[in-house]
Amino acid sequence: MFGQQSPTHFTLFTFGLMLILCSAHLKAATVQLPPLNARTDQTSISGLSSGGFMAAQFHVAYSESLMGVGIVAGGPWNCAGNNPFVNPLVNATTTCMNPCQNALGVCPSSLFPNSGYLSELAKVTARNGRIDHTDNLRDDQIYLFSGRLDETVVTGVVDTATEFYQKLDVPDAQIHYDKSIDAGHAFITNDPADTACDITQSPYINHCNLHQAERILQHIYGPLKAPAPSLSGELLAFDQSEFFNSSLTSMDNTAYVYIPKNCRSESCKIHVSVHGCRQGISVIGTTYVTETGYLEIADTNNIIVLFPQVKKSEFVPYNPRGCWDFWGYGTMGQPPYNYYTKDAPQMKAIQGMITRLTQVM
Repeated sequence: MFGQQSPTHFTLFTFGLMLILCSAHLKAATVQLPPLNARTDQTSISGLSSGGFMAAQFHVAYSESLMGVGIVAGGPWNCAGNNPFVNPLVNATTTCMNPCQNALGVCPSSLFPNSGYLSELAKVTARNGRIDHTDNLRDDQIYLFSGRLDETVVTGVVDTATEFYQKLDVPDAQIHYDKSIDAGHAFITNDPADTACDITQSPYINHCNLHQAERILQHIYGPLKAPAPSLSGELLAFDQSEFFNSSLTSMDNTAYVYIPKNCRSESCKIHVSVHGCRQGISVIGTTYVTETGYLEIADTNNIIVLFPQVKKSEFVPYNPRGCWDFWGYGTMGQPPYNYYTKDAPQMKAIQGMITRLTQVM
């Protein structure tokens, strides 16, 4: 079938086959996420862009087991469901991002997410048992951020996320909303090696003289020790595939967790950090994991940091930028939608990872 092979061709073929088998073996040998006896009452989540929308959705859906959220360049829970007469994908790419992009000078508030409608919808969804009761949000800590030069998810959209929580009776004292910095669409740091603050470009990690990971965790958990100058813990790649059962989730087979040294013997907090579009390990490697500042501040404060991963998908599902599902691609964009509920496959996977981390070693 393959034609006559020379010894050289045979050797190259054999070597190539060995590499394939070796790669398959290594993939199969990926370690499992370990149980670490982490605290069940000290879990939080944050994210950027599509990860910010996912963080908002996860926070509201699983509010009973969370104590706070960080939303960077993201909108309110179920933003894509803002108008029930419009397909969620259309809402996600217009209303939830830059609704006035094509407006001719006038941009009415009606083009932005309707926080009143969404807050009432959250109450109804909770009564139907599809998300946790919204009363659980009232004692949570909420961090929000919008760069003043962000034209991808504009400040007006993040404003409505703030209003959403206020309408669900989260006290203003528990909401920290920073929209004072001339930042592009990015997670921001105090590292001069990162992209200039006002730029929007890959890897979407910008130097703005602010340690955002520390600000988020400090708002949620209270005063923290200074970030570690060098890491003492372990950054572990683990098999994420055991937490989902369909390729429609667009989730990668591998994800990462950072385990501070003390967390192998002590019961630690958990923070979930959710990357944005084009920031998964299949696109930029571990840059988002290692360069956002989470590891250094987690290392000295006994916080396990989970980095779940989504990958690009060009066909089924259609997710060419490797974004988290906040509009329903997991159901092929067709109802019944579950992307904003506890039944959402991506959110169930994240919750499964959290549950594993809290199990006794």
